[in-house]
Amino acid sequence: MKQNDLWKLLSSGVREQSRYYVIAIIAMVVVALTSAATAWVMQSIIDTMAQPDNTAAVMGVAGLVILIFTTKGIANYVQSVFMSRAGNQIVANQQLSVYRKLMRQGVAFYNLNESSNLMMKITTGAASARALIETFVSSLARDALTLVGLVAVMIYQQPLLSMVSLIFGPLAILGIRLIVRKVRDIMEKQLESSAEFIKALQETSRGIQVIKIFSLEDQMNARMERTVREIQKRSNKSARLEAITSPLMESLSGFAIAGVVALSSVTVLGAEATTPGKLMSFITALLMAYEPAKRLSRMRISVERNMVGVRMLFGILNQPDMLTQSENATPLQSGPGKVVLDQVSFAYQDDRRVLRDVDLTFEGGKTTALVGQSGSGKSTVMNLVMRMYDPVSGKVTIDGQDISEVTFDTLRARMSYVGQDTFLFGTTVMENLRMSRPDASYEEVIAAAKDANAHEFIMELAHGYHTEVGENGGSLSGGQRQRLSIARAMLRNAEILLLDEATSALDATSEALIKEALDRITKDKTTIVIAHRLSTILSADQIYVLQDGHVVEGGSADELLAKGGAFKTLFDQQFSSRHQRK
Repeated sequence: MKQNDLWKLLSSGVREQSRYYVIAIIAMVVVALTSAATAWVMQSIIDTMAQPDNTAAVMGVAGLVILIFTTKGIANYVQSVFMSRAGNQIVANQQLSVYRKLMRQGVAFYNLNESSNLMMKITTGAASARALIETFVSSLARDALTLVGLVAVMIYQQPLLSMVSLIFGPLAILGIRLIVRKVRDIMEKQLESSAEFIKALQETSRGIQVIKIFSLEDQMNARMERTVREIQKRSNKSARLEAITSPLMESLSGFAIAGVVALSSVTVLGAEATTPGKLMSFITALLMAYEPAKRLSRMRISVERNMVGVRMLFGILNQPDMLTQSENATPLQSGPGKVVLDQVSFAYQDDRRVLRDVDLTFEGGKTTALVGQSGSGKSTVMNLVMRMYDPVSGKVTIDGQDISEVTFDTLRARMSYVGQDTFLFGTTVMENLRMSRPDASYEEVIAAAKDANAHEFIMELAHGYHTEVGENGGSLSGGQRQRLSIARAMLRNAEILLLDEATSALDATSEALIKEALDRITKDKTTIVIAHRLSTILSADQIYVLQDGHVVEGGSADELLAKGGAFKTLFDQQFSSRHQRK
């Protein structure tokens, strides 16, 4: 993390929450003044009590004590409330900033970063940002001012004794500097272990069926125990280092007080200028100065601990967007929806190209299928059309417009997608379907569900369209989730429809019904279909066969079968294997 990042965080956090921090700082100043006044008033208490028949003065001092402590209590309350409000707002703002940053990133970013690691950085980083700002504000505005006020009382009451007690301050600073370096390394490793903990929980939740069927409970328990023990070990190290400040400060304070007591017996007691009240006021200020001094001594450790989380947060915020919209981007114009890949090459990794100089044309209003063995580049083509990635070379155009030069919103607005891996949000059926078109009416949603053969099973759910589907539709079967995904795409009614194994999770009866519905909604739309079951795409207007990142054949099903090439080979392999199973 750079120094300007730290300054940016502090300045923006304080500036955005200035109204709260101004009130909190004023309250802290009052706390500091009343703390100094507490030590100061001890002189009046002792000296007044020592005088006989002075009831009025005693009562006056008592009233002053009540006023000081009541004011301090109210100021502490105000400071705590407004610091919390500002801190909570900072956490919310930082989390929103990081989330918006993540929304701007392309799919490649998520391929390179584990979700557990991102979750840890966002939650820990935002909380660390709050703690860091609070440390600076409270330490500088409250503890430093309180300490200054108390030291001023000490010097005023007993200058010589004050010099003796202040000698031990630099020694504490030297000790703290040695601890800080170790804290930084331990915190970084502790947060890495926390990310492993989140990862293990995620994998347990998502892979519970695999864990059960392969009897992996013992292995998963052992893995989790290693992770938890590692976190425990590093937490203990961190706690031990932080705890070192306590004996360090206690010992130095003991030496300071002992030195004061010894010196006072020689130089102060019996001196004409010194009264018991003055000495008591000095000792009170000295004892009260211990707590703010201890907090200030720990400030470096607290700052360094929180800086680790903040560095991770800025590591996300400062990372360049891996997929960006052109500064001069223009809206995608309406048209027939003709999609062209012109000499497109692409690689997920620099040294391994998935597509090589590919030329493809998806005619507007027609259905085009992509077939080929796994890894041949079919899904990559679809991702490039949706501009989830940018090609290494070549370009993708829609109705003649390069999609890298059009706005994301207008590009995606003309597309609808049904993937092989169905994703549903953890909300109701109705809200899931409306994700594709938030302004859709209730009747339109039901019509789309009926077209997707989903209405009947939806109505059998506990609350119909208002039933919560659970995390990623966990309360539904695979086929039900797929039909909701298809209904969502139907509701969008986009000009370009992308179907990646859209019927893969359906039984034969549902597949037939869905195929009929897809035939209706794909009419006059540019439809790009990926299918392993060749029987589902035999009626496509155009079929392209991909092999090792190249287009090896193209034409209708009849043309390709008659040609006897790669498509015919795939067709024969698939249908002969089905015949043998029968």
